[in-house]
Amino acid sequence: MAISFSATSFSELKDRVHAQFSNLDTKNPAAWPAVPRNALFILVVVLVVVTLWFLWLSGSDEALEADRTKETQLRESYKTKLIKAVNLDALTKQREQVLQYVTQLEKQLPSKAEMDALLSDINQAGLGRSLQFELFRPGQVVVKDYYAELPITVRVTGRYHDIGAFAADIANLSRIVTLNNLTIVPSKEGALTLDATAKTFRYLAADEILAQRQAASGKGGAK
Repeated sequence: MAISFSATSFSELKDRVHAQFSNLDTKNPAAWPAVPRNALFILVVVLVVVTLWFLWLSGSDEALEADRTKETQLRESYKTKLIKAVNLDALTKQREQVLQYVTQLEKQLPSKAEMDALLSDINQAGLGRSLQFELFRPGQVVVKDYYAELPITVRVTGRYHDIGAFAADIANLSRIVTLNNLTIVPSKEGALTLDATAKTFRYLAADEILAQRQAASGKGGAK
């Protein structure tokens, strides 16, 4: 009898629950019986919790990935700085050597006041090799960012070996002088004529550099 009574009670309970889920007004859940109303409440809570959980995990993944990327960048930066720190003494010596080299090069560039003396040295180099100057004409000065370039049109006549020695003397001057656009043609009595453009350079004075920067800045502003 007990087993029969339990089965009957369970069947009645099942029928009652099923009855509560019948004919529900979907527009007014508040009027639902207790069982479906509570079931809906639990379902909504579960959905909200699951949604928030996945959203939190998604945000955590993005933050984790960002932190990993930052860690990689920091490691690379650390390696670079460590290498610089280890080689600091060597880099300092290299910098000093470069500065010394730059200073030596600057000393090979004459100042504005020394240009006349340099032109005289070029002329004397030709006369010292028994060359005859047919043309020695300084051109228009070309001003660069930190130096000025002076082209000199040169035409000399003499023997082949004397012309070669003259070119070597120009290369061995204490100041930088280059020979460009060289042309050698036969002349009278077995001599040769050398046409060339000698270029010498001088560094700009502080006021000239300032004027250059102001001019460049003015052109940039005009654009």
